[in-house]
Amino acid sequence: MSARNPGTELDLGSISRVQVNQPAVIRHAEQIQSRRTVKKDWQAAWLLRAVTCIDLTTLSGDDTPSNIHRLCYKAKHPIREDLLRAMNMHDKGITTAAVCVYPARVADAVKALKAAGCNIPVASVATGFPAAQTPLKTKLEEIRIAVEDGAREIDIVINRTLVLTGQWEGLYEEIHQFRQACGDAHMKTILGTGELGSLTNVYKASMVAMMAGADFIKTSTGKEAVNATLPVGIVMVRAVRDFYWKTGNKVGFKPAGGIRSAKDALTWLILMKEELGDEWLKPDLFRLGASTLLADIERQIYHHVTGRYAAYHDLPMA
Repeated sequence: MSARNPGTELDLGSISRVQVNQPAVIRHAEQIQSRRTVKKDWQAAWLLRAVTCIDLTTLSGDDTPSNIHRLCYKAKHPIREDLLRAMNMHDKGITTAAVCVYPARVADAVKALKAAGCNIPVASVATGFPAAQTPLKTKLEEIRIAVEDGAREIDIVINRTLVLTGQWEGLYEEIHQFRQACGDAHMKTILGTGELGSLTNVYKASMVAMMAGADFIKTSTGKEAVNATLPVGIVMVRAVRDFYWKTGNKVGFKPAGGIRSAKDALTWLILMKEELGDEWLKPDLFRLGASTLLADIERQIYHHVTGRYAAYHDLPMA
């Protein structure tokens, strides 16, 4: 992870003046999706980069120690070794960026990764994920428990009511308290952008979160009706850029929810390169929240290496 974001004082003046040009943002998103592409060896290289930025995630009601163990093994071995050898990438230490689970499963993930002999961090969702409709005291305790169990990253989720009612001081104070409860763990702030009402609110919430000390801003929980979309991504990464220009502090970005295909991953990588540059194309400043994305990336790598598409039994861990 990059250096921690110390945050700043809440600047309500700059927040109140924000207006996002929605038609222009949507037009730019369409241009990125229709005109940008990478092919052949370049595509394979970009897909491997995407793998290293994935927070491999399971957030299901039926999660058990055994499927957490399986997830952690896949995080350490995301692409079949013979495929990596064919590309001369077998000795590059390619793993996913993190494993993301519920607080109750953090200890299982830490144990599994330790047994596997790797240093992949465990990320835990918290603060009443996904709706955030629980008391503040409970949210703070949930963070502390996850950190005590070994989580090195905490994905907190904001109270969308505070955004929709314009309570920016309340949002800032709540996130600041979450930041303090995280201690040494890095904090990713989930905005739940599909429930914020407008792109202007997305930008304002992004800035308030970063002012309050968020190390990453994240689009969605994956549980909303609308999750990570390119227009929302454009607004959020430009907020990241504006915050960096104003403060010199680098904050990461994590799109999550609905990112299922290798093509989706490439689109997000292209957005990051165009808007923030190569420095934000590394896992310390860019993550992809996904549970099924890795399977499609491995299929595309298999096709790149063999020239044919994989049968189900060719990639049994996908």
